[in-house]
Amino acid sequence: MKQRILTCLIALTCLLAGCGTNAGSSAASQSQEEMRIVATTYPVYLLIRSVTEGVEGVSVERLNTGETSCLHDYTLSVDDMKKVEGADILVLNGAGLEDFMDDALATTTAQVIDCSEHVELLENLAHDHEEGDEDGHDHGHWDPHYWMDPYNVGIMAENIAAGLMAADPDHQQVYRENMLKTTTFLASWKGTLQSLLNWDEGPEITGLITFHDGFQYFAKAFDLPLLAAIEEEAGSEASAKEIQEITALVKEYHLPIIFTEVNGSDATAQAIARETGCAVGQLTMIMDGPEDGTLQDNYYFALKDNVAAIVNGFAGEEIQ
Repeated sequence: MKQRILTCLIALTCLLAGCGTNAGSSAASQSQEEMRIVATTYPVYLLIRSVTEGVEGVSVERLNTGETSCLHDYTLSVDDMKKVEGADILVLNGAGLEDFMDDALATTTAQVIDCSEHVELLENLAHDHEEGDEDGHDHGHWDPHYWMDPYNVGIMAENIAAGLMAADPDHQQVYRENMLKTTTFLASWKGTLQSLLNWDEGPEITGLITFHDGFQYFAKAFDLPLLAAIEEEAGSEASAKEIQEITALVKEYHLPIIFTEVNGSDATAQAIARETGCAVGQLTMIMDGPEDGTLQDNYYFALKDNVAAIVNGFAGEEIQ
């Protein structure tokens, strides 16, 4: 019964969410007159497409960073380098996420837009791996995964629009209107997602444990208690101490489910599940998606899937 009610509620949100924010020009047909914009991440790519909707002479591309749960060890491919070299504008997530391309940024002649400007950043969650800093992962002081809060994505849209209006004053009005439409949708979507988490017949969500350190903005945005966040990937596995602590938390809070990231490892989570009897679900960091994606289809619905996974998991529903 709870599953049917939740399904109906989620279906209703599709009607309330508003129109999809379709893209600007694709990179398929480029000419020398086009303004070439390159995004470093998929959420940034979706936002650029939203803000440039209806503007002719703009091509939007993205780096090949999608199929990974952590960009800190990413290396630019030959194709990436060609995109960076040919870009008129580079749009970054910022907050230290693009440390992997410091050399390329130091030599580029493109205009650079940093989407993290004016975002209230959170400190990186502390890691206590047995190897300490010897695993080669330096995540910096600030947590760069701020796009997991729709409010912050609105700030990103404002930063992108400001940069594009400066670079292309002929289309200032269109960029401004698209930005305002985008931020309006984002505010509405955040409210709808919050209502799904707070519905009267929903389960009590006693705490989240995630095997990725990028969900604290999501948890804070939707008032979800984040009990632990462990980065679990090749070269950065959970320590024995962390496994013991997580197992104890699952038992203490009677957690019915713990979560991995869709592109990350689930080895430790599955081991803890076998010991405690909890389920293992998946959440997405929205690192990848189709080239013709939209904010509604590939950002909002991805967050909605996260919410559904959490609500269903704590309701004891089967994880699909």
